Amino acid sequence: MSKLVIVGTVAFDAIETPFGKTDKILGGAATFIGLAASQFNVDAAIVSIVGGDFPQKHLDLLSNKNIDISGIEIVKEGKTFFWSGKYHNDMNTRDTLATELNVLADFNPVVPTNYKDAEVVMLGNLHPLVQLSVLEQMEKKPKLVILDTMNFWMDCALEELKSVIKKIDVITINDEEARQLTGEYSLVVAARKIHEMGPKYVVIKKGEHGALLFHDDNVFYAPALPLEEVFDPTGAGDTFAGGFAGYLAKTDDVSFENMKNAVIYGSTLASFCVEKFGTERMENLGYKEVHQRLQQFKQLTQFEIELT
Repeated sequence: MSKLVIVGTVAFDAIETPFGKTDKILGGAATFIGLAASQFNVDAAIVSIVGGDFPQKHLDLLSNKNIDISGIEIVKEGKTFFWSGKYHNDMNTRDTLATELNVLADFNPVVPTNYKDAEVVMLGNLHPLVQLSVLEQMEKKPKLVILDTMNFWMDCALEELKSVIKKIDVITINDEEARQLTGEYSLVVAARKIHEMGPKYVVIKKGEHGALLFHDDNVFYAPALPLEEVFDPTGAGDTFAGGFAGYLAKTDDVSFENMKNAVIYGSTLASFCVEKFGTERMENLGYKEVHQRLQQFKQLTQFEIELT
């Protein structure tokens, strides 16, 4: 089993969807990634920052999932990063109502000493220079570096983002972001152009339409499980990334064939995340439920056909 370092936000969210709204609740990319990765009982650490307003019970939740939180800096006089958004009826589009960087504005990540030799690094969605500083702290080249990013960084820090992309093995972005990054509408062409930027593997997330995995001339597609109800898509992409990274760290196998399994695990865990607001569904998710849903995925995607 490999050690896993997770870098990203631990935050507060306030969410409104057609199914209801919340006050400030636990959120943040690293939180969702960590909760998903914890399903695999890997040796994982979160590197992040919070303010003095961040409740101890949230830190305890992460600790109780066997996630090392020594890399979460607490700025007692500061306030925790806060994001508020409202989803439209299709649940695929949303409006950002508020973004308060607070302590995140001055975040200088410090990787705990005993995780500087981690084999797997999951760089959650943050400023590319922050992501780069984490890689520079690693004592040896990780076996696998996974990067998640978004269109915001493409708009305001494109050159810095490209410098990070050169140094990673896997990038996970959505279809809209892949098109923006490459200027190509075809996702197959976009993936090839992203390969040329550095990553060996490209994962393009398509929300309710699943995910695509590209490696050289190989393509794998995993559908999203059709769900009766989607309450809150916030964190689904991060949960996918956490399941993907957690499975690869657990199995210690970074081959294309095993990455197919990692994509299925990521999609499976993301399907739970959207069933309740925030992290609520992921907090108490058990192995038996995950196993049952994996069986549903298998039934959804397997078939026999006679070629004539």
